[in-house]
Amino acid sequence: MTTIQDIVKILTDAGIEANEANIEVKLLIEHFCGYGVKDIIMGKKIDPAKLEIVKEKALQRAKTREPIQHIIGFADFMGEKFIVNPSVLIPRDETEILVRKAIDVINANDLKFALDVGTGSGCIACMIAKYTDCQIIGLDISTDALNTALDNASRLNLFNKAIFRKSDVFSNVKPGEVFDVIVSNPPYIPIKEKAEIQKEVLYDPDLALYTDDEEGLTFYQRIISGASGILKPGGFLLFELGIDQADKVACIMKENGFKNIEIIKDLAQIDRVIVGQL
Repeated sequence: MTTIQDIVKILTDAGIEANEANIEVKLLIEHFCGYGVKDIIMGKKIDPAKLEIVKEKALQRAKTREPIQHIIGFADFMGEKFIVNPSVLIPRDETEILVRKAIDVINANDLKFALDVGTGSGCIACMIAKYTDCQIIGLDISTDALNTALDNASRLNLFNKAIFRKSDVFSNVKPGEVFDVIVSNPPYIPIKEKAEIQKEVLYDPDLALYTDDEEGLTFYQRIISGASGILKPGGFLLFELGIDQADKVACIMKENGFKNIEIIKDLAQIDRVIVGQL
């Protein structure tokens, strides 16, 4: 009979780190067996037939390196479960730093109108809408991504607080629309690096990851140069950053009239978030 340890071993034998393998098997068991912490405490046994389903999913994960979030259809982000699929970027821990900083800026300055450029799953827009009094518009060029974002906003009952619109960067911002804050986790990986990227990341949409320039700065330049036309004076601009991009992005921001620039490191001490004020 298959045991949980057998399933963990399937993943570790495929090169997945032991701690990560344990977490992933726990997620699979919760999702496919409906078996959680309460069941462990109560001493409830897992249905062997359902455990076989978990084993099949673990074998799928081991063979293809498809992300666990795609296999279960959800990703955890800031305490909420977000629908994810191949049309959207899987939310990552680093993006929480961006969102928490945006929430702090919005609440400290009592800001009311925000814009999320390249919204994807809508996780940034939804969490800002949930934890502030802001109304936020999420923009994305992908119709499939926008449909996912809408599903996530409706699951969180954020109607009229998180709104989504098809747009190539600012192409569909309406005349006269101005914002207190713009936030973005844009594509920032140079396309030349795709060949060396982790297998799991290849399941994320290219549109959300890669740029056509050598340094991964195309979207920072487009957003920064266009932001001054739709940000209110004193408005804030926040980005997630790729490795070694902080100084270059800060320079572009300064050239476009931004000041009070702050760079925030992630847990690995990598410059991960930048914020500036127009």
